[in-house]
Amino acid sequence: MNLSRKDRPLYLQIKNILKERILYGVYPLGSNIPSEPQLEQEFAVSKITVRGAIQELVQEGYLEKGSGKGTKVIRNKAAAKWSKWKHFTEILVEENHQIRKEWLRAGTVRNEVGSELHGMFGERCLKLERAYYLDGQPYIFYEHYVKSPRKEPELEDFRDHSLYDVLEEWGISLDKLRDEFAVSLPPDEAKRFLQLADGVPVLKRSRYSRDVLGSLAEYSVGYYNTELQNYIVDYDA
Repeated sequence: MNLSRKDRPLYLQIKNILKERILYGVYPLGSNIPSEPQLEQEFAVSKITVRGAIQELVQEGYLEKGSGKGTKVIRNKAAAKWSKWKHFTEILVEENHQIRKEWLRAGTVRNEVGSELHGMFGERCLKLERAYYLDGQPYIFYEHYVKSPRKEPELEDFRDHSLYDVLEEWGISLDKLRDEFAVSLPPDEAKRFLQLADGVPVLKRSRYSRDVLGSLAEYSVGYYNTELQNYIVDYDA
């Protein structure tokens, strides 16, 4: 796998990739991650770099190193600073499903005057498209919109990284989220990805993410094929 050698230290890039794999069930709870030599070969980096990434995840409580027994996954839940609720994908992973995400496109778009996006971001914004697979089946199609960064990113900047981690690196720290749900006919791109027939409605989730100053930092729309899996929310008392 190719890593970006421009911005982030290599060990942090590998740490984020391994963490994403843990959170989405690629490395299940209780299993061992690949050995250090295997990771060195996959990422084409030194032993020191791999060990630095693993140590970060050990300190965060995701991994446990055992002498002669490999490195085990002991936690597969992300810490959400704004809520005690479990992420939807965490619930699915706990129920032994496997989630795989794929970034599809990234680029600047021009917003039509008078449109909702123009009111949010002005003349231009960055649009990102990504897909989620549930046990190998197309499940969610996402469109994300954020303020255009100074330098237009490449799709590789997002692969195997959380969008919110990337936003943090751009200096955008999210403080509040608002989700709105509706039943809707999906747009053509979402319909094709979800492999739906004409006229089949889906669950539409619109998310408004605001920074610590209350300004809109990110807007996203997700289209869920709930015929495949219901949307679940678990609340802690």
